[in-house]
Amino acid sequence: MIEKEKLDRTYKELLEEKIINHLAEVKGIPIRQAMDIYYKSKLAQQINDGSYGIENMDYRYLVQDLIENEAELF
Repeated sequence: MIEKEKLDRTYKELLEEKIINHLAEVKGIPIRQAMDIYYKSKLAQQINDGSYGIENMDYRYLVQDLIENEAELF
């Protein structure tokens, strides 16, 4: 049986991968740059911490939110 912690970690990793790929696509930037932006963001910290249940939201919405609310990263 898969432990809940492992399952949660895997889910968050897949979510982060989707966010980074979508961010690169939407902004027309390289994956490496999208990774740098994402990992410097408050969003990354919130997902890591499980704050506000944010990790349960759609990755497309989260990317849009990142672009709108953390514009200084771009």
